[in-house]
Amino acid sequence: MMYEKERATAVAAVLRAAQLCEKVRAGFCREDTHEKDDRSPVTIADFGAQAAIIEMIESMFPEDEIVGEEDADLLKGSAGDALTAAVLGVLGPVLPGVGKDRLVHLLERGAGTGGRGKRFWTLDPIDGTKGFIRGDQYAIALALIEDGEVVLGVLGCPALPVDTAVTGEKTRGVLFDGAKGDAAVLMRSFVDSQHVRPVRARGAVSLAEAVFCESVEKAHTAQSRSSRIAEMLGVRATPVRIDSQCKYAVVARGDADVYLRLPAQKGYVEKIWDHAAGSFLVQQAGGQVTDMDGVPLDFSQGRALTQNRGIVATGGGLQDLVLEAIMRERAERG
Repeated sequence: MMYEKERATAVAAVLRAAQLCEKVRAGFCREDTHEKDDRSPVTIADFGAQAAIIEMIESMFPEDEIVGEEDADLLKGSAGDALTAAVLGVLGPVLPGVGKDRLVHLLERGAGTGGRGKRFWTLDPIDGTKGFIRGDQYAIALALIEDGEVVLGVLGCPALPVDTAVTGEKTRGVLFDGAKGDAAVLMRSFVDSQHVRPVRARGAVSLAEAVFCESVEKAHTAQSRSSRIAEMLGVRATPVRIDSQCKYAVVARGDADVYLRLPAQKGYVEKIWDHAAGSFLVQQAGGQVTDMDGVPLDFSQGRALTQNRGIVATGGGLQDLVLEAIMRERAERG
């Protein structure tokens, strides 16, 4: 099996980080949240999960570059002592004896630049931090990229029900993983290690039956445009709004048929760690992923998807129809 060692390492690393995140969330308080320079929130779990995953990757693949979302800037200097102590407190049970210097080193290992002609990992320790904070969906996303091509993806979704997309299932916590050369995307239950099964995107459906999903946060996607596109297509169901790359997960396993992420801000550029793992898993599960212009996602441009605008992910052969509706909606707006 191709990438067997990498896949096993990535699965173990994401599971370890998920346990850390859920332990933090069980006792979460607002003091655990901080604000980055771009005013987006970051928690002690973000730092702890990134360090825990990078430590495992570094130990198994010391030559590999890592492109992570978080950095160590907030922890440096005396101003970061309290935050550092809090992060070390949650990381200690996972990495006994770790200190500030080691923590800063692990976080800074995520400062890779990515790009063409390289082998590197990209990591979002908590994708959907606002969902994590409010007790909703979030994902731990890890992918391996070689020369601009995603070859392995792992998504840990600690709050996603095992058997239904959003409601009606008490057993929560699933992990999705797939690798190049293996057509199957596997879904594993956090609770029952024996509960492992392959998943596939849903087969052909009528547009009237199609289920759309999009971001909860209005700042992340143009929801009014998504609604108009759904109306053009004759979609009747109310859209499912989920935080994080869990949207990719529900398309990959057939709970939803379309994931739209249309730019809500002019000039916004997506980051690679927000889409590498999820988009790969949808494609491995039989779905399709492009940007809103129908262009494949280009992970060879560094830390951002500079050659792409928006995201369209579908199962069931709906990609062309959705892209045509996007073009019509854009023409309608002039």
